[in-house]
Amino acid sequence: MKNIASRTAMALLLAGLLLFGLLTFFIRYFIFSDDWFSHSHSSDGLSVERVLDRGGKVLYAPKSDQTYSKNAAVRRATVHLVGDTKGYIDPLMLRQYLPELAGFDKINGTYGMQSGTGVVELTVESSIQTVALQALGSRKGTVGVYNYRTGEILCAVTSPTFDPCDPPVVEDGDSRWDGLYLHRFFSAAYTPGSIFKLVTTAAALETIPDILDQHFTCTGSIKVNGEVIRCQGGKAHGEQTVKEALANSCNCAFAQIAQEVGPSVLQRKAEQIGVTQSLFVDGYRTRAGSFDLTGADKNRVAWAGIGQDVDLVNPCQYMTYMGAIASGGRAALPYLVRRVSSNGEERYRAEPQRSQIMITRDAAEVLTEFMHNNVVRMYAPVNFSDVKVCAKSGTAEVAGSNPTSTFAGFLDSEKYPLAFVVVVEEGGSGAASPVAAAVLRACINVMYAESK
Repeated sequence: MKNIASRTAMALLLAGLLLFGLLTFFIRYFIFSDDWFSHSHSSDGLSVERVLDRGGKVLYAPKSDQTYSKNAAVRRATVHLVGDTKGYIDPLMLRQYLPELAGFDKINGTYGMQSGTGVVELTVESSIQTVALQALGSRKGTVGVYNYRTGEILCAVTSPTFDPCDPPVVEDGDSRWDGLYLHRFFSAAYTPGSIFKLVTTAAALETIPDILDQHFTCTGSIKVNGEVIRCQGGKAHGEQTVKEALANSCNCAFAQIAQEVGPSVLQRKAEQIGVTQSLFVDGYRTRAGSFDLTGADKNRVAWAGIGQDVDLVNPCQYMTYMGAIASGGRAALPYLVRRVSSNGEERYRAEPQRSQIMITRDAAEVLTEFMHNNVVRMYAPVNFSDVKVCAKSGTAEVAGSNPTSTFAGFLDSEKYPLAFVVVVEEGGSGAASPVAAAVLRACINVMYAESK
């Protein structure tokens, strides 16, 4: 009887281990099966017949005689989105949709779809991409524009780039090609310069009851903890409200405002709008920025409030913040893939998703007014007569090089709900706003044509 009891116990133990193993497998299968499938097919290349832009123009067709667009400018402007056949650039966002492209689901497994029959439709417009790249010229940088109501990215350009049909020979130490295979819009983080004053202003509007009634004195420089902070060119702006200080991009005023807001509130505001977090764009994690005022003295708080020192922002994330201001606090999250089909059947269609609350509605309304005032007073190239543009420029000091030019904002428009960000590395003051103007005109033209 003892032996029977022992054997029964052992059988029950083995049965329990088997059930536990099966349960663990099925849990892991339903969580990770898409990743397992994508990884197992990654060496075969994407199971895709064509990658199209929003207008249906072919950007990539690996199974055809013409692998890329016939237009060299389009190839250069879109290679970082669709990848290249030599494997220098991996289209990570497209890999997110391998199960849909190749025919796989958790219940049926692989269900007999033919390899290479998938079609991916992107949200970007190739003509806008080429305008953006042309506007950047030979300079390094990035341009991003998206619809803050739907989340569709119309433009995501990075420079330097290359023609996948004629790739360059890159030699070690050749600085012209620094970051050639990096998509700066999704995977870089920059010192923002004065566009970060839109974060400091939001924090002040939400936490200082009389901020709109206060005046700040600028004599061209201010001393904080023994260190001098100067306005650009040492210009004295005199007595200003916060609205006037934002239009003047006055470092002296914003050093004072940052002190009044305080490091803990400024830190919370930066975290609330997502500066320190990554976004997920079609399954791809964007680079997080950084902002840390832990133990900071008054001098560091002042520099952080004007967009220098500890500040780093990712262009895609900051563009989303612009969309949140335009939308009254929350914006649609950006995405790049509009639709995926295989064998003529739709397998995926994007649906708008909303961001967290980044700014209160009242503060967003005031900032919208302030940012439009900036454009009317300061930024003639983007002051379109028939569209209300709201924006802020920045000049980010970078050790050992010319300043980086930044420009961010949105169109306060029912017809053209677009938010944007432009970064021109070593461009110097004011280099980014003409780029934005050219790209926004291209976006408006495309959206106008689509609406007819």
